[in-house]
Amino acid sequence: MAGPLQEGYVLHTYGAERYVRHAVASVLTLRRHDPRRPVALFCPDEHRALLERHGLDRLFQVIAPLPEAHRSIVGFKHHLHRFMPFDRCLFVDADMIWCRNPDPLWQQLAAFPFTATGLERADFFFGGPKGLGVVLDVLLDRRRRTLRRFGLTYLPRVQAGMIYAQDAALTRTVCELAAEFLARRHETHFRSRLHEGRSEESCEWSLAMAMSRLNLPVFPWFAGQNSPQLDYIDDLTSHDPDFSRVTCRYYTDRFAYSLRGIPSPFLRRLLLNLFTRLPGRGDYMEVTPFALHFGWLHQKQPFYAFAEKVWVELTRASDSRPLPDGEQMPEHDGMAGVEPPNQPEQHGKE
Repeated sequence: MAGPLQEGYVLHTYGAERYVRHAVASVLTLRRHDPRRPVALFCPDEHRALLERHGLDRLFQVIAPLPEAHRSIVGFKHHLHRFMPFDRCLFVDADMIWCRNPDPLWQQLAAFPFTATGLERADFFFGGPKGLGVVLDVLLDRRRRTLRRFGLTYLPRVQAGMIYAQDAALTRTVCELAAEFLARRHETHFRSRLHEGRSEESCEWSLAMAMSRLNLPVFPWFAGQNSPQLDYIDDLTSHDPDFSRVTCRYYTDRFAYSLRGIPSPFLRRLLLNLFTRLPGRGDYMEVTPFALHFGWLHQKQPFYAFAEKVWVELTRASDSRPLPDGEQMPEHDGMAGVEPPNQPEQHGKE
């Protein structure tokens, strides 16, 4: 009789050393709440060597090579079917801090062969201009023209920081379709992120088109107290220094909550204050999501500081070896009382 399906988290890192430090910090917070499910890391040899040098490879139950061709956003997320070491894989970005027991999240995800966090409907800003340039897209109704050209009836909003897959064949179909749509970007209204000063192309609108073509539902991104992940916004997030206790102010009005992305704190607070004074627009919850995502470029510094603090503490402990016989390496607070997952080590398994 077959055993239970194995569930596990999948991360990937490449580039500068700081990115593997981010993965270490993220997994450390995960282990506060889930000491059982294994974690896989796909990374270059130099990242693995860095982890092994400090004895931090023990945080991952699978460490496997990330080929050069897949060391980019689309290189990895358009090829997820190549990186599925578990029966049920939850692909998560390394700039996340876990805030609560994810068992209920896994129970909900189990119903989907493939899904990603998102919204049922994407607006014109999704994959389009982020400034006033969006006005022309609206006036010319370019979004609708893209949908008609590709035979789609709707366009969801995909937030690809959290993607779930348990059907490898379907995952491959989604990824290949997304890659095809990206290659035909010139036929869409979507803008290349390379033209906006970013170093990498986005995978999200192409994945959204693929999920629309296959009629695959997104997993609700904004779900109140059941939100899988919420964005870190400094003046909407309360937390202690180690992010052991996290609450986010979550506005139930979708437009009010969308104002969180305004980079200027003064303008963000002003508009929120004005809009939420309207009747029925100021309702909010204090929510602890399963994960806190540091996705906005102007909101990443607290995560960088936390990740550096974790790295310094862990490597200071490892660099103090050799220790006297029988003495254990000190643990970071986030590891206290956490037993390693009861999965056999599979380093190098793909």
